[in-house]
Amino acid sequence: MKAYGVMVFGMAICIAIVLRAQEAAPPSVDLYEGQELPEASPTPALPPNGPELDLKALDQTFKQPPLGRDAEATKLRVEWRQLRNRTVNDPAVRAAKAYAQSARTDLEKRQRLREYYNVYYQRMSALTNDAGIKVALEAYRNTHQAVLAQPRVRPTPTPEGATPTPTPVKAAKAAAHKEKKKKKKKNKLHM
Repeated sequence: MKAYGVMVFGMAICIAIVLRAQEAAPPSVDLYEGQELPEASPTPALPPNGPELDLKALDQTFKQPPLGRDAEATKLRVEWRQLRNRTVNDPAVRAAKAYAQSARTDLEKRQRLREYYNVYYQRMSALTNDAGIKVALEAYRNTHQAVLAQPRVRPTPTPEGATPTPTPVKAAKAAAHKEKKKKKKKNKLHM
């Protein structure tokens, strides 16, 4: 306890000495007594509005250097996440998502998801003024919608009760398979 009190007292004394040392000399003291003051050289007259500056050179001076590819991608990703967080709770976006989730068929769900992505990315694009971000949002939207495409599936559903017409190759394979079954049956009966 005594050591702590001594330390506090020592610190208080040091602070008092430092504060006392910072006092300025009284104004009546002339530091240049007996010395000649140097003559001031004439300064060139500046234009009334300041020096003439080239605006393009000034813009280049304050222009930020381009970041690296990874840094740009990270910056874009951060901006996209911020926009996504602001857009997710938008009532129109939530309604479009609920509508897409309530679809009965896969085809209907893909169509509704396309509409949802259009609404979602339009809202995000409306929240930003940066042209680079808008281009990236368009690319994200196209990527999400490309996943919905199913090029190997017929784009229109077949009417109920209708059976798809077999292709000639499938029909030939089916006929050959039936022939094999008949031959096997005959061979079993003759044995």
